[in-house]
Amino acid sequence: MAGNTFGQIFRITTYGASHGKAIGVIIDGCPAGLEIDEDFIQSELARRRPGQSKIVTQRKEADRMEILAGVFEGKSIGTPISIVIFNKDQRSKDYSHIADKFRPSHADFTYQQKYGIRDYRGGGRSSARETASRVAGGAIAKLLLKKHGIEVQAFVSQVGSLKLEKEYGDLDLSLTESNDIRCPDPAMAEQMITLIKAVRKDGDTIGGVVKCVIKNCPVGLGEPVFDKLHADLAKATLSINACKGFEYGSGFAGVEMRGSEHNDSFYKEGDVIKTSTNYSGGVQGGISNGMDIYFSAAFKPVATIVTAQDSVNEAGESVTVEGKGRHDPCVVPRAVPIVEAMAALVIADHLLRNLKTQI
Repeated sequence: MAGNTFGQIFRITTYGASHGKAIGVIIDGCPAGLEIDEDFIQSELARRRPGQSKIVTQRKEADRMEILAGVFEGKSIGTPISIVIFNKDQRSKDYSHIADKFRPSHADFTYQQKYGIRDYRGGGRSSARETASRVAGGAIAKLLLKKHGIEVQAFVSQVGSLKLEKEYGDLDLSLTESNDIRCPDPAMAEQMITLIKAVRKDGDTIGGVVKCVIKNCPVGLGEPVFDKLHADLAKATLSINACKGFEYGSGFAGVEMRGSEHNDSFYKEGDVIKTSTNYSGGVQGGISNGMDIYFSAAFKPVATIVTAQDSVNEAGESVTVEGKGRHDPCVVPRAVPIVEAMAALVIADHLLRNLKTQI
């Protein structure tokens, strides 16, 4: 299986599966001398972990991480950093009923066809449990970005048809972690939570949108042709389980505007050149322009539902599939730290491409 490594200079390789002994990540290319705050890494994993509230899966995993290599006396030493997270609460028997069945809208069929074998227990590598490894790697990327004053923050902006109408600049993003849904608008957060609980009671699932903002990014990150900054952010985000859409800046709404409205005029403030508007989303020509980078990621309804669905088995026979076990009724509360992690990995990688391994 190829495609387990992401990044060019600042690279992560994730390993392990949902119902295996452990999952983990190797971070390669992290410059020596970076202070590694283990409590911060653990706090990031806590934001993603299952069982943290009544509106997410009730699988009980503390997701305690252990650094095996690459750190000495609290600092990176320039060698690969290895982090492991041992699985504690697998219930493989919950998946025995679908050992030879293909669950609708899962990776079961495609994995079986591609590899001729698959781990049906939670989906193996296709399980969202793999994203814990990304969050651990992303936490180290965040520590690197913090050294350069760069901030990455995401929040839930939509669940089903419930949508925040305010722009991110009009929201108090410090309130994002104050509720289970991670929406910075308390009133909307309550509505979203109520909706998710109702959907879960019906045995169903629902989708949503996570918006991410990157502040204080310097001018010049990104390569102008195939490695455009927004293109790498898109790939990183769309690689997250259940992500079905990506837009940055004005996105699809920009098609309704004229160029005279959409163009971001330049002006100078002190020694800094800025734009009066930011429909470009902080990226022009594939390169960061110093303004806020912002994008949105759409996540589909979770594919596992308890309602009976028609499908086929490996023999091509018609069967009925019903979800069992512990699953998220909506992924977006736990997707927030994953989106941040992938964005941080992209920015860290491009930062090092510019700085040539200096921190």
